[in-house]
Amino acid sequence: MKLRRYPGFWVLGLCAASACGAEGNPDWIKLVRETPAVQTEWAARYEHGEGVIQDFARAMRLYCAAARRGHVAAQYQLGWMYANGRGVTRDDAQAAAWFRLAAARGDVPAQRMLDLTNDPTKTVRASCQEPVDPTRQPAPARWVRSGPPAPEQAKIEALVRRMAPDYGLQPALVLAVIEAESNFDSQALSPKNAQGLMQLIPGTAERFGVRDPYDPVQNLRGGMAYLRWLLAYFQGDVRLTLAGYNAGEGTVVRYGDVPPYAETRAYVDRITRAYGQLKHPPVAPVTPPAPLKRPPADSASVPAALLVATRPRR
Repeated sequence: MKLRRYPGFWVLGLCAASACGAEGNPDWIKLVRETPAVQTEWAARYEHGEGVIQDFARAMRLYCAAARRGHVAAQYQLGWMYANGRGVTRDDAQAAAWFRLAAARGDVPAQRMLDLTNDPTKTVRASCQEPVDPTRQPAPARWVRSGPPAPEQAKIEALVRRMAPDYGLQPALVLAVIEAESNFDSQALSPKNAQGLMQLIPGTAERFGVRDPYDPVQNLRGGMAYLRWLLAYFQGDVRLTLAGYNAGEGTVVRYGDVPPYAETRAYVDRITRAYGQLKHPPVAPVTPPAPLKRPPADSASVPAALLVATRPRR
């Protein structure tokens, strides 16, 4: 099956000045840092050898970088390449996974291609390998316990360090969340019926397949799956992810930022201080990005009357 992108997608005659050298050649490190639109344009150049030596590997990496940041055309192109076996082993399941993400954003061609490639018995997560900026050295994630751990806490820490990489999560973030939520008490129960280590309410537990929220392994799996979902939804923004975990993702979308609840803001501040980073490395794109329609609110402009101590629990 040969598939074609609808005409007029590529604008190959233009060179983004910030991504070109003196002779029009692309600066790879600058491309790695570019906007999704520019990354997608250059991915198409590499895919088709337009003005550069054809390089499917570079094309796939740039499409991946843009697709993980929610660029619909890049998501479609990854699906197209997998569906055609173009520069990669043909994989209809992986193609469908990328078409599904683009289709969820309203892309009509992706919706049509999803009908052709989707097999409900072979559903997989959309995955790809992003380019690496060798000059960027992010500060290491950290989490420092307040004192010597009790034996039960030590077991939980070991579980987290073993399980977190399966979800693409840094253990330091998960540990900071657990400390804030339950202080490592697997039997914790809040007045709002949040349960276990990561304080899952029944709706969240059911959403992520947790049958026994007081079982440490099940609770960790559910909580980590939710954290990964939120990080994908808020594109690695730790503050918005934590706010969503505490107050619900819908509340964050409604305000366009950390909502003006005193408890939520204190919660976000506590965990970001413990974790030490405001951006988490990319996780699997398990959901399209959040539809944030306004810039983050300026906390200084929020009326004091809104800074109340109550908020909706996730």
